[in-house]
Amino acid sequence: MARAAALPPRLQDLTLALALTVIDVAVLVPYRSQLHPFWLALGLVIAQNIPLTWRRRWPLAVLLASGIPRVTYDQLALGYAPLPLANAIALYTVVDRCPPVTRRVVLVLVAIGTTISQLSPGHNQPYDATVSVLISLTAWMAAVLSRTRRAYTQEVEDRAARAEAERDGEAAQAALAERTRIARELHDVVAHHVSLMAVQAEAATALLPGRPDAAARSVEVIAATARQALTELRRLLGVLRGPSEHLETTPAMSLADLGAVLDQVRGAGLPVELTVIGTPGPLAPSIDLTAYRIVQEALTNTIRHAHTARAAVTVSYEPGFVTVSITDSQPGGGPVPGAGPRATVNGTAAARPVGQARLLAGGFGLAGIAERVASCGGNLSVGPTGSGGFAVTARLPAQ
Repeated sequence: MARAAALPPRLQDLTLALALTVIDVAVLVPYRSQLHPFWLALGLVIAQNIPLTWRRRWPLAVLLASGIPRVTYDQLALGYAPLPLANAIALYTVVDRCPPVTRRVVLVLVAIGTTISQLSPGHNQPYDATVSVLISLTAWMAAVLSRTRRAYTQEVEDRAARAEAERDGEAAQAALAERTRIARELHDVVAHHVSLMAVQAEAATALLPGRPDAAARSVEVIAATARQALTELRRLLGVLRGPSEHLETTPAMSLADLGAVLDQVRGAGLPVELTVIGTPGPLAPSIDLTAYRIVQEALTNTIRHAHTARAAVTVSYEPGFVTVSITDSQPGGGPVPGAGPRATVNGTAAARPVGQARLLAGGFGLAGIAERVASCGGNLSVGPTGSGGFAVTARLPAQ
């Protein structure tokens, strides 16, 4: 059976046609004395079976080519007729492979052909008509089952293909989101620590050779900042490595670690004050890290791009939300002429014209802050203050 299924379709159909021919001829031989002429009966039987060789390519033509010899055989009243297996197989092929309109036409033709055959001499017994109808109905139902099974299989395959494509798309989106998150973390770590090291290096250069002790302290700050940067980079790059038998993890940064950031900023020469409003409540780890990174990045931008007298960080806790605000002030204070109000677009506010220059100078830093806030479903406001400084305010959901 497996070998027959492995044959080409045309060869399978040829084998089927020859096998039916041999069977029908073998059935007719014992009744050759009743068949006059016997050669005509053999010819009509062979003519019914041989067209099955092309049943898959031309199903309707094969049904007609097989049905006409059968009706002719019955009309001649030769005395004995084998079962119409070839006609049933041809009918099965048409119902299985042809469109609905063709199937309806074939149903009418089969009904007409069966009626003509049963009204022929020698077919006046109800048994003959019952067998003929049952064979046709069996072929029809088998074809319907085959079509249904094939349609179901195709639907399952299509559904599986769609599900696989959706999984691939979701995996690609997840990978993109993870790459974006890691890139954002790397930027925050590198930008913050490198900016501090750059400020301290410039300070050390300015202090030499007149104040070597102060210059040495700046160099010590550079070394400490570099070590902290390496520690955080190792933590982030560990995410990209494969699983290890000895997995080492460190807690993610949070608002509780702001003291170290503020100390670094103060060491870089920028006075900064921290104010906490409300009672600190539990925050989701991602929200806690986002708030921490916003403060870190905003202070880094202040050191890199602003010549300010001082900065202030405010963390405000309220039911369901936490707000972080980072404000710097210009030396001498006072409003800046031409500084426009802050405007919000997609949760991110920018100001003109002074604030616009800071936004452009901030590069990917402020863009990263905006992405972090948007990913948390928060609101970000960025722009100049009335005293000539600059403010970054982010309101984030607590969970």
